[in-house]
Amino acid sequence: MKRPILSVLAAALLAAGACMHVAAHAADRPELRISSGAADNATLDPHRATSTVDKGVASEMFDALVRFPPGSADPKALEPDLATSWESSPDSKVWTFHLRKGVQFHAGYGELKAEDVVYSLLRAADPKRSSFANNFDLLDKVEAVDDYTVKITLKYPDAAFLGRVSNYHGGNIVSKKAAEKLGDKFGASPVGTGPFAFGEHVTQQYVKLVANDNYFRGKPQLGAIVYRMIPSDSARELAFTSGEIDVMQGKREQRWVERSSKRGMKVDIFDPAEFRTLHLNRTIKPLDSPKVRLAIASAVNVDEIVRYAGKDVAQKGCSVVPNGYLGEDCSAGAYPYDVAKAKQLLAEAGFPNGIEIKSVVSNISAQLPIMEIVQAQLAKAGIKLDMEVVDHATYQAKSRQDQSALVFYGAARFPNADAYLSEFYDSASAIGMPTAMSNFSHCSVADADIRAARVEPDAARQLALWKDAQVKIHDDVCAIPLFGLKQVWAHGDGVSYGYDLKGALNLQPPVTEKTTVKH
Repeated sequence: MKRPILSVLAAALLAAGACMHVAAHAADRPELRISSGAADNATLDPHRATSTVDKGVASEMFDALVRFPPGSADPKALEPDLATSWESSPDSKVWTFHLRKGVQFHAGYGELKAEDVVYSLLRAADPKRSSFANNFDLLDKVEAVDDYTVKITLKYPDAAFLGRVSNYHGGNIVSKKAAEKLGDKFGASPVGTGPFAFGEHVTQQYVKLVANDNYFRGKPQLGAIVYRMIPSDSARELAFTSGEIDVMQGKREQRWVERSSKRGMKVDIFDPAEFRTLHLNRTIKPLDSPKVRLAIASAVNVDEIVRYAGKDVAQKGCSVVPNGYLGEDCSAGAYPYDVAKAKQLLAEAGFPNGIEIKSVVSNISAQLPIMEIVQAQLAKAGIKLDMEVVDHATYQAKSRQDQSALVFYGAARFPNADAYLSEFYDSASAIGMPTAMSNFSHCSVADADIRAARVEPDAARQLALWKDAQVKIHDDVCAIPLFGLKQVWAHGDGVSYGYDLKGALNLQPPVTEKTTVKH
């Protein structure tokens, strides 16, 4: 019995020595300490990470076939990532990608091969394993031609297909071996190819990512990234000013930006704006009445809300498609603010004494103050808004259980009309459907136009269909567009991102192999 015991002791000593070596190796590089304001991370599976805080962390661990250059959210700037080159057929239905050789997955899962790409894209298209399945329902076949070549055949032409396979949402590539081995636990131990690998997650305290020294673009300048859970705005700002954290999400409010800049903080304001919308849930009475929905829209003073948010961080919306997206159409116009009309519409709908409705509201600073303004505005028209204020994770969960008559939701998506219309206004994306995404209003009036535009090869005809869809959604009052709210973060004097920060689709400043910090 002695030999096995000695063997165990020897193995333990070797493991301890290995850990000491890794720690010493990492100690020559600093940790970057970040707080996004999250109370915790729900999942780090890139095909499941829908919340801002989750996808920001997940984005550091994964790559895709193509990527947005660090600091850019411009789809015209997409560049090679795991694919070194690609070509498409003249009709944009067949895409062939040539993979980079020698790319290694984290945690010893071996070299990236075509089978991992095939697996990842089919996984992204599977509603049982992905929150972005609707974005990939155009896939007909995904094939590994050889170890380093992937052929993708689409059901219909898609000139913007590269955006779907970019380092954003379902485009991220996972390890087939790791995902099959871990199953539902993959989100707690994710395996990708990015510059940082999963280290540990201590619930409601922090997530630690460690440098991936085998990263194909080079060894990271940082030893680790530590995401601290500091949901309180005041506590997070105190941690930043005292030097406990290096990068923080700020308040997306004009007053905060101006005050912080005067105090010498390095404030970053960047695209894309998260488009703020009030979705009207027609499954909850009396919002099944078009007149009640229009009454609510007439009682909301969007201009007042935008003034509160501020000129540097907010831009008023004119359509349910966000500002600046390809296909945005403002011909239907905004809903005029008219309290008298709101009261008249309520009376015509059978509610002369007003109504009471419930909204589940997140306690985060980007949402609660806006909803308090909406609450006060609606009250002037005899609409009592009963707000159940909860933490952000609970708000997400309850909103996706149809427990809220008004759902205030902010999102940034790939910047074309289809991405937004398909997720928020196609009935296939309605809450409770097998392919549910974020159609909180259960809107269905524009299904035919949205779906026809999705497969329309003629650009002019596609724009016309998107316009028709937006007009119908407006006339049916599925939602009230409010404003686009840009990202607001701050970084310490010692932080250098390693690029010019103009945009980031994952809504936080990307941390790359070139990012550095001096404490």
